[in-house]
Amino acid sequence: MKNVIILCLTVVCSILSLKAQEQHVEAATHSNWEVKVITSVESIVPNGLGRSRLISANEDRDFKEFTSEQTEDDNTRNKSKRKDIRVKDFEETKLLNFYNLGGIRFQNIAANDAVISSKLTAMLAEGWDLAFVTSAVESDAGGDDGQGIFITRYIFKRKL
Repeated sequence: MKNVIILCLTVVCSILSLKAQEQHVEAATHSNWEVKVITSVESIVPNGLGRSRLISANEDRDFKEFTSEQTEDDNTRNKSKRKDIRVKDFEETKLLNFYNLGGIRFQNIAANDAVISSKLTAMLAEGWDLAFVTSAVESDAGGDDGQGIFITRYIFKRKL
């Protein structure tokens, strides 16, 4: 009798476990995610001459509309129009430049950190999860280099 009860419990537990796994796989397969990219562009131009901004697009674009496939047999040029790709509805938050006439300005960096933190906190409060952060610097760094930017992309995701 004891063996029959243990066998029945094992079968029931196995069935419940399989059902739970099926539901988990189904949920993962059919889940829809939305992604949002926020970009900070901070000027590293000497003397404070550059522009620094936090940018967030308010319009969506479908990459498929602007994508062509190149093959050895068909290398037709992508004829997407820049005006169709361009986003004119976006949020632009002013940031301070890293440099002023006196050189690097640490107060400006702290101010930018506070503004960016505020934006990231607002995104998290809206249900977004910060998935990735990536940064890069563009500067030729030669003797006469008077231009450069520090760019950071904050990539968020949330379930639809």
